[in-house]
Amino acid sequence: MDIAIFSPSSLFSEDDIPTREEDADSQESYVERKHQFPGMELVIREFSFHQLNANLLWPGTFAFAEWLVQHRSCIEGRRAIELGSGTGALAIFLRKSYNLDITTSDYDDQEIEKNIAHNCRANEIPIVPHIKHTWGDKFPNSDPDWDLIIASDILLYVKQYANLIQTISFLLNCYKPQERRAVSPTGNDENDGDVVLPRPAFLMSWRRRIGKEDELLFFNGCEKAGLKVKHIGSRVYCINSIENEISETKG
Repeated sequence: MDIAIFSPSSLFSEDDIPTREEDADSQESYVERKHQFPGMELVIREFSFHQLNANLLWPGTFAFAEWLVQHRSCIEGRRAIELGSGTGALAIFLRKSYNLDITTSDYDDQEIEKNIAHNCRANEIPIVPHIKHTWGDKFPNSDPDWDLIIASDILLYVKQYANLIQTISFLLNCYKPQERRAVSPTGNDENDGDVVLPRPAFLMSWRRRIGKEDELLFFNGCEKAGLKVKHIGSRVYCINSIENEISETKG
C-alpha cells in the first residue's frame, strides 16, 4: 500500500499531518487523521470523498461526545445503536471510554462498513456490530432490542426527513423490553443534572447549521408520527414514542 504524506497546513500540527492512502481492493481514497475526543485521541480514517456524505467527522460528533461525558448516566447500562455512523468515530469513542454495547449503522454501502471496521482496529477495540440500512427501507432486524438510539449531525438532507422519521419510529415502537423503566442519574456525575431518559429513547445532537424552517419541519414530522420531542441540552434532543408512554401508563 502506497502512503503519501501531505504537506502540513494551518489546520494541522506536525503530529496531526493527515496521511492519504488508497484501498487496493475498492480503489477508495482515504485520509487518516488524529482527532481529540474527551480524554483520548482517536486515529480515524476518512474517505477523501464519499457520494453518500459519510466521509468526514462533523462538528456535532465532538459536541455530542462532550455532552455524553457530562451526562454519563444517559448511556450507562444501555444497548445502543447509532444512526448515520459515517466513520464510526463516536461509537468507537463510547465503546473505548465506557465499554458501551453499541452497534453502528449507515447506508447500505459496503465501503462504509469496511471503513468502520478499519477504524475499530486502528483504535484497538473489537470490531463493533454494523447494520447496513437506508432510512425508510425495511429494517434488517425485525425485533430491535436497542434501548438507546443516538445520532449527530444527520439533519442535512431535508428530503430524507420522512425516511429518517420512519426508521426512528420503527426502532422506538417495535422495541419490546421485558421491563421498561427510566434511567435515573447515578449520582456519580455532578453534571448529570435532572436528565432522565425513557427506554427506549432517541438521543440526537447537531452543530451543522440548518434553517429554522427545516428544523421545525423535522420536529413537526416527528410529532405527526406520534413521537414526543424534548429539548434537554444545547442542541441535544430526546425523542420517544407517545405510544410507549401510553402503554407504560396503562401498565
